[in-house]
Amino acid sequence: MPALPLIVDTDTASDDAVALLIAAASGLGDIRAVTTVAGNVPVEIGTRNALISLETAGRTDIPVHPGCARPMTRTLSTAQHVHGEDGMGDIGLPDPATTCHHTHAVETLLSSPHRHPGELTLVTLAPLTNIAAALLRDPDLFTRYRHVYCMAGAADLRGNVSPTAEFNVWADPEAARIVTQAATPEKVTWIGWDVSRKDAVMTPTDQQRLEQLGTPTATFAHRINRTVADWARDVTGLAGYDLPDPIAMAVALKPDLITEQEQAHVDISVTDDTRGQMIIDRRLSAPAPNITLVRRVDETGFKKLLFDTVTTPLPAPSPLADATAPAL
Repeated sequence: MPALPLIVDTDTASDDAVALLIAAASGLGDIRAVTTVAGNVPVEIGTRNALISLETAGRTDIPVHPGCARPMTRTLSTAQHVHGEDGMGDIGLPDPATTCHHTHAVETLLSSPHRHPGELTLVTLAPLTNIAAALLRDPDLFTRYRHVYCMAGAADLRGNVSPTAEFNVWADPEAARIVTQAATPEKVTWIGWDVSRKDAVMTPTDQQRLEQLGTPTATFAHRINRTVADWARDVTGLAGYDLPDPIAMAVALKPDLITEQEQAHVDISVTDDTRGQMIIDRRLSAPAPNITLVRRVDETGFKKLLFDTVTTPLPAPSPLADATAPAL
């Protein structure tokens, strides 16, 4: 199978970085561009982290385009308390050798599918600010992509940043609402935190295996999730840290990993008390479905993809191999 042509929108912190590794180094993805947005970290830090991640994967040829620096109407609230101040576990990663491109992310999101109509798959791993801004300029944008996969929401209404909301949607609910209003289930698929919480938890055994592999990418993926592991232990109570962005990327690259999905009409709450909560109407009288919601994914298949990716040696040594070597 030829590699899937991708545009990836990301607020790159630790789990986004692993998703970029999977897309760039698995052989399944052909990333044409990465666009960055404020979310987990400010956009400047996320852009740096995207460059570092691609460099670690040996793909310094992929352009990175910075985008929106704040939500559409709200003050930026980051997740640096989860991912570290640098978004990558505060392990002291050196600056990347490459630099970002000057074309704004929104311009890239608009122009790329015009150059390659129906060819590109858009994968969003971040608050949907860039995507909403592009939709405001081109309401038919989603029809120009082959498909759009979003790591967004919590379809079971169990949140990670509030009682009922997932971070990407909570961070910019107005943007998420614009996306739902433009979506159709044939074009837009959401993979929520409920899927990650059930099917993408890295148990202590998984973490030990990742650490012991010893490849630059495996060591990188393990070390940058150091602070996320602490947060998962203290806040979410999972049996390890989970990987929401990597499992969303895995679904985009291998849709056969989906074991349960539904089509439903989804809206987003923008009120303060239920900010970012998905409003899912499953009544017979509901409006027509607008989004395909993934509900479960093959955990074994996902982890095989992850471990196969970080086990396979890169064609050339990673420029950041020394930086990601285990601490003595």
